[in-house]
Amino acid sequence: MIGRVALAIGGALFSALALAAAPEGIAPAALDAPGAVRDSQAAIGRQIGEHRLLDRQGREVRLADYLGKPLLVSFIYTGCFQVCPTTTQSLAQAVDQLAQDFGADKFSVLSIGFNQPFDSPAAMRAFAAQMRIDARNWEFLSPPGATVDALTRDFGFRYVATPAGFDHVLMVSVLDPNGRIYAQVYGDQLSRDKLGEPVRLLLRDAPMPAGLPVAALIERVRILCTVYDPNTGKYRYNYGLILEIAGGVTFALAMIWFYANEWWNRRRLRRGRARRTGQRPGKPPLVERSADA
Repeated sequence: MIGRVALAIGGALFSALALAAAPEGIAPAALDAPGAVRDSQAAIGRQIGEHRLLDRQGREVRLADYLGKPLLVSFIYTGCFQVCPTTTQSLAQAVDQLAQDFGADKFSVLSIGFNQPFDSPAAMRAFAAQMRIDARNWEFLSPPGATVDALTRDFGFRYVATPAGFDHVLMVSVLDPNGRIYAQVYGDQLSRDKLGEPVRLLLRDAPMPAGLPVAALIERVRILCTVYDPNTGKYRYNYGLILEIAGGVTFALAMIWFYANEWWNRRRLRRGRARRTGQRPGKPPLVERSADA
């Protein structure tokens, strides 16, 4: 019985993983990566609108509250178990280095949770604690669900839900002190050089630099669960990530099977002892009577 249940669970999970990994035909909706990169590049020079969000304590704030200095903005979702944490840790290392170069009071950082209502202030607070980020110039914000589309559209940030989470471009938007998008920095490995150059130019009040052609950018952009294949010109699923998920599921099922099997064996032993002593399973031991009774 237990074995059949475990196999059923495993089969369902494996089916879900197989669906997530299917490259064609029955594949889930995938992000139009070239279009997503074009949208992010088209946002350069755009003035960000007046958006209201909630900070980690649930207090209402405005994006304008963080302007007046260069601002780095990263969109994440707290349910991500690998890519968003890795990218955030990479951003944290770069931010520490930039603070040493320019001073932490010279720029601000925002991580914004786009998966509402799950990226609540409490979830963002827990995510920041998990990442061990407590920098004074870094805040984690939650937009109201009704404003997520307008907010992400302003930044040129696109995403699509899949069975494995979300496909989205990994990027940090760099805003000038007036709230215009100055540059888009791509990738899951964010270095001092990548982020430092636009911040340095902004602090020098330099004009907006010319961006790279979109065709050149597409090959550099990594998307959650998908990677660009230059040989076919298409995006394919990142099977390494899928295998990591499958490995975690397999380990969890093995542990469930181990403990269930232990429980079942102990139950059989108790039943065997009960039959030998005349005791019913689950009943108190029989009272031993004297010969005089």
